[in-house]
Amino acid sequence: MPQATGQSPNQGASKDTLIRNARLIDGTGAPWFEADLRISGSRIAAIGASLPAQDAEIIDARGCYLAPGFIDAHCHDDLICLREPDRPEKVLQGVTTLVVGNCCFSLYPATAGSAEMLRLHFSGLAGETRADEVFDSFDGYRHALEGPGVALNLVSLVGHAAIRLAVLGYERRAATEQEIAAMQALLAQQLAQGAAGLSLGLVYPPSAYADINELNALAETVRAHGKLLTAHIRSYEAGLLQSIDEFIAILRASGAAGLLSHLQSAGKPNWGAIPKALDRLEAARAEGIDISFDMYPYPAGSSYMLQLLPPAALEGGIDALRERLRDPARREALRALVEEGDPDPHAAQSKIVLIGWHNVRISGTGNPALKPLEGKSMVDAARELGISPFDLMVRCIEEDQGQTGIIMFQLDEADLRAAFTHRLHMVGSDGIPRPGTKPHPRAYGSFPRVAGRLTREQGWFTLEDAVRRMTAMPAQRFGLSDRGILRPGMIADLTLFDDTIMDKATFETPTEMPAGIRSVFVAGEAVVAGGRSTFARPGRALIGG
Repeated sequence: MPQATGQSPNQGASKDTLIRNARLIDGTGAPWFEADLRISGSRIAAIGASLPAQDAEIIDARGCYLAPGFIDAHCHDDLICLREPDRPEKVLQGVTTLVVGNCCFSLYPATAGSAEMLRLHFSGLAGETRADEVFDSFDGYRHALEGPGVALNLVSLVGHAAIRLAVLGYERRAATEQEIAAMQALLAQQLAQGAAGLSLGLVYPPSAYADINELNALAETVRAHGKLLTAHIRSYEAGLLQSIDEFIAILRASGAAGLLSHLQSAGKPNWGAIPKALDRLEAARAEGIDISFDMYPYPAGSSYMLQLLPPAALEGGIDALRERLRDPARREALRALVEEGDPDPHAAQSKIVLIGWHNVRISGTGNPALKPLEGKSMVDAARELGISPFDLMVRCIEEDQGQTGIIMFQLDEADLRAAFTHRLHMVGSDGIPRPGTKPHPRAYGSFPRVAGRLTREQGWFTLEDAVRRMTAMPAQRFGLSDRGILRPGMIADLTLFDDTIMDKATFETPTEMPAGIRSVFVAGEAVVAGGRSTFARPGRALIGG
């Protein structure tokens, strides 16, 4: 696929930087080796033993590891990068590039008729989003990012939901040929402007309402532009294997390259399915289909409360759902679907039937009246209020406009390890940042957790392999030809860390910063120095194609 280049200006300081005596982990998986590395401007100028100082600023890295900057292959930082561009919780993990626009959620493209729907759609995931924070195109989003500057680089996917809202709104039906053509044209515009690909979110309305004809057509547009198709597939529960088959079929028919988002098997009745899922992916690759996957290093997931409902419940959007919930008969019918499951054996499994209300924790709310519920399970929060967990969910939908974030404890450690150590896996945090709430700790600890806890304590892989999954693999997957490995001429996105690297964020204290990150460079400029954020903003939106 065509390669995305940073085309970074020389944003580094005029004086070169020489990092001496580091243990270089080059990103390829090869064993570390001791060497010096010189940064000149925005690029790596030289790597070798005992490089001459030549008036460079010297950093003594003896005993520390120098790696390419970590790439978060899957996150939802689209909005927070506009509001808090210094991104301390990411740079202090050693992250230098974020991939946003995942799971069908992006802040563009919006038309005059769809802008409000898109604003509400993104608000459900990341909290209240303003009208001026949705954009008509990738260009609009990129300019908003780069105007005030941003600490990290961003790679942006186009969200399928935005495309569908612009053409069909929240209608739950198959698109016509003319509507599919309109969606293809809108997608092609974003890809031509530099978006990295298309993300599907096939459990999230309205992306969930697309049929195979629509998905195949959009995938063909992705392939025609040499970009990437990513997918939050239709089921990670009992329908996992069939959902993987659907995604593989789309890739087969279109010829597009694919990335399966956060591969997992959710709910205890479904545990143990990951080896079969991995066999599906390997068989696809043996057939010549270009597919890989990302996953985060925790046994719990995070989303918004609306995911506890069947996708059909969101037909017409959040306001239509709230209106239906005021009808006692419809409310009771929805309660039965949520707490007892759909009698149709082919329907998607209910999250609550699978994991129970006690395994759902409220992580973030927008309504101040609901703030005291953050950090509590649905069972405990409902008990305090003297209502049922279902009624609490309805209250959150009504009073928080569907913007309540949740954490779901639903995964098996053996499945997680099987996925995480597979050769096709790369690391994505899937973080959903909402300042002032109690988010999933993965937004604050994923990368030090991989390089520290999972490597040093649990022995899931070597340190060099851990780094490969956080650097060269996502760089290749997203076409970042000048990042992800340490070579002269590459952009100097670098992370220097020591043997104390470790995540500190927990589900009880989820915003604790990690340990062990010494320095981080983006395009040759330090965004972390001496373990502290410098508040420099040398990042940019990386342009594909």
